[in-house]
Amino acid sequence: MNTIPHWINGAEVTSETTAPVFNPATGAEQAQVALGGGTEIDAAVQAASAAFETWQDSSLSQRVQVMFNFRQLLVEHEEELGRIISAEHGKTVDDARGEITRGREVVEYVCGLGDVLKGSFSDQVSRGIDVHNFRQPLGVVAGITPFNFPAMVPLWMHPVAIATGNTFILKPSERDPSAANFVAELYRRAGLPDGVFNVVHGGKDAVDAILTHPGIEAVSFVGSTPIARYVHEQATAHGKRVQALGGAKNHAVVLPDADLEFAANHITAGAYGSAGERCMAVSVAVAVGDAADALVAILERKANEVKVGPGDQPDVEMGPLVTKAAQERVENAVGAAAAQGATVVVDGRGLKIDGHEDGFFTGPSLLDHVTTDMDAYQQELFGPVLAVVRADSLDQAIELINANPYGNGTALFTASGEAARRFQRRIKVGMIGINVPVPVPMSYYSFGGWKDSLIGDSPIHGPEGVRFYTRPKVVTTRWPQPAQQVTAGFNFPTSS
Repeated sequence: MNTIPHWINGAEVTSETTAPVFNPATGAEQAQVALGGGTEIDAAVQAASAAFETWQDSSLSQRVQVMFNFRQLLVEHEEELGRIISAEHGKTVDDARGEITRGREVVEYVCGLGDVLKGSFSDQVSRGIDVHNFRQPLGVVAGITPFNFPAMVPLWMHPVAIATGNTFILKPSERDPSAANFVAELYRRAGLPDGVFNVVHGGKDAVDAILTHPGIEAVSFVGSTPIARYVHEQATAHGKRVQALGGAKNHAVVLPDADLEFAANHITAGAYGSAGERCMAVSVAVAVGDAADALVAILERKANEVKVGPGDQPDVEMGPLVTKAAQERVENAVGAAAAQGATVVVDGRGLKIDGHEDGFFTGPSLLDHVTTDMDAYQQELFGPVLAVVRADSLDQAIELINANPYGNGTALFTASGEAARRFQRRIKVGMIGINVPVPVPMSYYSFGGWKDSLIGDSPIHGPEGVRFYTRPKVVTTRWPQPAQQVTAGFNFPTSS
């Protein structure tokens, strides 16, 4: 059976310890992945540290040229990478292509990094004195990324880090590890020097080694909120900068004046796309006033129309969940919701796909009359379950969302500009969509939520990403004429 190795200093490296990698559509083990720990992380840090000595002094033009080459290779190999992702994650190939495209947009953003990194210059701030500033890379940085976007989320990190002059260590999810190695090979072909990008597979041992290693300057993380808190606490305690993006419970509010067919169509896609395994998935529809009954009826019809099957089949809209445990957790949550009083309008439990009976499939589930004290509302289910909560007014819907501990993304469906403006100003959520169900910002903005969805204060990619992977210097200069005598004062210096 194939073993997926680490990628350290431009070479494949194995470990004695391995873990199985499954095909979610069949339930069969298809590979083993090497599991590293402190030894492998230290080897990667040593390689990245050595590479940083020359990479930090490379020209911006050289670094950007590598990114141009890398971007073109991502385009040329999109289909192949998409099928690799689908085979290990379970999402459809089309969905995988979509995540590659959104990740590639970050590469395109850093191809224009020259404008972003421009410093400023102030002439004659005092007599004969000028001031200017610029930014420099940190050194060796690391990313710990989740299973649900094995290409896109790492692409939110390492292109920004590498283009700004850092070297990078990626610890991807061991559930779908092959995309990381494929990207490493594309970097090699793009001309990236050995040691600048490294991949170490593993579990908690590898994570802890990253968080505590003195040679790593910064850590980026995307995953659940409890782990985000752990990463932030441990890494900051060891003197590192931290980006830590956590979980979500994203609401889509539907007002009576909205086009209900349009809203339901987009909410269905936002809830069940990628089997709901997205931190920006729509997991709660807040039906306001008279919209409720009609909206639920349309959502029921559309949920029953979703085509579920293996992700490599062209007509499939939703694939399996990533593991058997995830399938059981989601189906148990639907049963618990029914026991707590929710109405199960569409029940996706027990779905079997012909020829793939052992796959980790569950169908779309739609719950109505969900209340905020139910587990189906309070927990991030991370599966194809849409809960409908009813509200009397937009103000009540806003209060409901603001009371939720998460603040990642939210959406409003309406024909009213006044309602939209009131919503986007009053809502305590980091990313907002107006008639857009999954408001993931473009690469030249930054991605990050509020409250328990972002631990600390560092969003990812865009301008905030550039700031995270660099530190500023401010230089005050004086070039006196040879014959000029400048008197030095003992008082605190002032401008004059």
